Amino acid sequence: MRFIREKTVVQLTYLPKVFPVNCYLVEERDSLTLIDAALPNNVKAIMKAADDIGKPITRIVLTHAHDDHVGALDGLKALLPSAQVFISAREARLLAGDRSLESTEPKVAIRGGVPKNVSTKPDVLLHDGDRVGSLLAVAAPGHSPGSMAFLDTRNNILIAGDAFQTRAGVAVSGQLKWLFPFPALATWDKQTSLETARRLRDLKPTLLATGHGNMIVQPKQVIEKAISEAERAMAK
Repeated sequence: MRFIREKTVVQLTYLPKVFPVNCYLVEERDSLTLIDAALPNNVKAIMKAADDIGKPITRIVLTHAHDDHVGALDGLKALLPSAQVFISAREARLLAGDRSLESTEPKVAIRGGVPKNVSTKPDVLLHDGDRVGSLLAVAAPGHSPGSMAFLDTRNNILIAGDAFQTRAGVAVSGQLKWLFPFPALATWDKQTSLETARRLRDLKPTLLATGHGNMIVQPKQVIEKAISEAERAMAK
């Protein structure tokens, strides 16, 4: 996996030139928080990256429950039995394979690869505004009903999951980029995604880190452009 550091965050990318799948190690004083768990065959690479940093992974935080974000979860948990697993309370149902909608949610089918055989159970169910070490949990529904983003409060680095993509151009989740259409095709509700994108913009991130694509430093302009493109597309 490719290893790129930006301040307190390390981006690990599987197949960066072909089909980039990202996960992140967030460095605390004496430990690491892993955000997302990539694919099943990424366990050894994630563990090696932690070893290279020289700190243990003590928390595994999931932005959402699609297969390409939870694939290595069981393998990692087997090697890290004391690591706590965090996911939003809403998304925990999806992690368990439950695609049903709540009565207040848009009646749009949940898309994407929902796991069927994940045995790991979350230790902590997150809600908007909760803290995980230096990270602020931010509700970010749209790509999936219970998606969350995480803001490093030390430096305003935003790890947004699939609320945005940066591969093939920055886009709000649900807006199709033909050179990399997969996040859009796996998005649940475009209108909710747009509302989330506006909220994440208002956090004024200094860096945007997503599930697919390179990190972007000082992303204000590209986020504004992506939101404008989504607004125009939704207005048609």
